[in-house]
Parts: sequence; C-alpha cells; structure tokens
Amino acid sequence: MPVTEDEMKRALKAFRKRLKVTQLDDESRLGHSPLTGNRGKVVAIQPPSGFTREVWEALVEKGFLTKDGSFYGLVPGK
Repeated sequence: MPVTEDEMKRALKAFRKRLKVTQLDDESRLGHSPLTGNRGKVVAIQPPSGFTREVWEALVEKGFLTKDGSFYGLVPGK
C-alpha cells in the first residue's frame, strides 16, 4: 500500500517532536557541565512506533530523514 502525503507529514511531525524531547532530556541530565557546550549530542533516534517502516523509508527516499542502522536522523535544513 502506498504511503500518503498526509501520513508522511504526521510521521515527520511526530519524529521531530520525539527528537526534540530526547535532546532536551539529554541536555538536562545531571553531570553535564554548562560550560562545556555539549549541546546537540543526540542527532538520531529510533522512530516513533505509531507508523510503519514503509513511512520511514519513504521519508528517507524523499530526503527528509537519514538512516543509520535502526536509527533515523533529520537532514539539516529540511
């Protein structure tokens, strides 16, 4: 079954939200020094489970995400 544009849009929105929450969680951990400037360590995550693998593969093919093993990351500027 082909992936619809609406489904890809919802999946990308959910991915961005999950990535942002994961980055904020990583930055707020104890033990990180605020002076070292280690922002942006999390660049790829496992995608949210509410969407099929075909949706994530379609987003990779369209150039919105990159794939590294079982993790996906946002393409800068998209």
